[in-house]
Amino acid sequence: MSTPGTTSTPHAPSGLDRYFEITARGSTVAREVRGGVVTFLTMAYIIVLNPLILGLVPDSTGAYLGGGSEPNLPAVAAGTALVAGVLTILMGSVAKFPLALAAGLGLNAFVAFSIATVSTWEAAMGLVVLEGVVILVLVLTGFRSAVFHAVPNQLKVAISVGIGLFIALIGFVDAGFVRPGAGTPVQLGATGQLSGWPVLVFSLGLLLLIALWVRRVKGAILLAIAVTTLGAFLLEAALDLGARDVESNPGGWGLTVPTFDGIVDVPDFGTLFRVDLFGAFSAGAVGVIGAILLVFSLMLADFFDTMGTMTAIGAEAGLNDAEGVPPHTERILVVDSVAAIAGGLGGVSSNTSYIESASGVGEGARTGLASVVTGLLFLLSTFFAPIVSAIPSEAAVPALVLVGFLMMQQVTGVDWADLEIAIPAFLTIVLMPFTYSITVGIGAGFVSYVLIKLVLGKARALHPLLLVVAALFVVYFAIDPITAWLT
Repeated sequence: MSTPGTTSTPHAPSGLDRYFEITARGSTVAREVRGGVVTFLTMAYIIVLNPLILGLVPDSTGAYLGGGSEPNLPAVAAGTALVAGVLTILMGSVAKFPLALAAGLGLNAFVAFSIATVSTWEAAMGLVVLEGVVILVLVLTGFRSAVFHAVPNQLKVAISVGIGLFIALIGFVDAGFVRPGAGTPVQLGATGQLSGWPVLVFSLGLLLLIALWVRRVKGAILLAIAVTTLGAFLLEAALDLGARDVESNPGGWGLTVPTFDGIVDVPDFGTLFRVDLFGAFSAGAVGVIGAILLVFSLMLADFFDTMGTMTAIGAEAGLNDAEGVPPHTERILVVDSVAAIAGGLGGVSSNTSYIESASGVGEGARTGLASVVTGLLFLLSTFFAPIVSAIPSEAAVPALVLVGFLMMQQVTGVDWADLEIAIPAFLTIVLMPFTYSITVGIGAGFVSYVLIKLVLGKARALHPLLLVVAALFVVYFAIDPITAWLT
């Protein structure tokens, strides 16, 4: 309250506010913290899932990741959390964008089953490092940004919508709400109808989240996750449901059982810096041509996953400009490229930007401060892995379903009466969830868009880089027969 003869002045923003542009982007520190926590909770599953993908596969010599003749899942988990934490903090502090990074799903499976099984884990991680170096060079020379600017704006909208459907499907699948069917690709639950207590936990969690969201309750996503997690712990303590097994225990928990044996453990970083940079190029391993093709496959997937993800996050946060380009795009792409290198050096596969960051954006995150919070929680989780791994996916993934809805609202940005853009947009949107791959959806959209323009005699309307990218995607889709032909 001002006194007579004085005038009140607005409160000057703090240094933290000015650095992260918190007020300028219409956010608050509390929102950023909540958003960072929610993003972490929806991504924490990677600390459990990445070891299950990388840690249980022996290489061609019979050794497991981290060395030794037996799996070392704690080391893979600690390395996964460490690299994710450092790179997410880097993204937040340098690019100032609410985007978190961790070991890329799909990329890790490719590294495990397509590279390590025909070489060594050290050589496989060497190829991951090389892929990151190539992408970093493309960013620093401006090529990656140029490609991004060459993409039509409506196709960028379609990418965002497709990713929204994709992450909603991830939520339903991780919760066991949707599963592979006996005679159909997918079905409702394990038997064609909802069954099992964990699915009920997910369903109630989703309904709770919807109720809180439409009531505009602050912290709705975080509150729903906390309440649902508590219910899951009580349920497991009472019924001892255990882990889900398709044959013996279809009604169990999915990725994580909500129990833990301890609170704190000393992290094992045995996967760090176990890299043989050019080992895969030797004649006894993959060979020169095979190694180059593997690097190309990794690079193309990583290249476009991040472009689609940052576009979707920027659109959901209302940060993109009129051309659909997020702020500090160059910095985002540089950090993402470094993340690929760091993932290889950390022995946990290429790290990339996560679309689950949209859950934090849905909670109100608009700046890099949210990413710093997420990164710090990843670093803490190296010590508190038992607690992190105790949050069941059924309690966290309702946030992904809600965010899928929010991103789906952008579909009105596509002119569905214009076949030249509508068909590529449709293929982009539907193939992401149908193939469980962001890259496939983007590739199909690019190739079909270029094809339609060429068929209609409108080649002059195409940016030259789109022609190059479409050709690269054709190679990407045909990589198996090409590899077989050359090797």
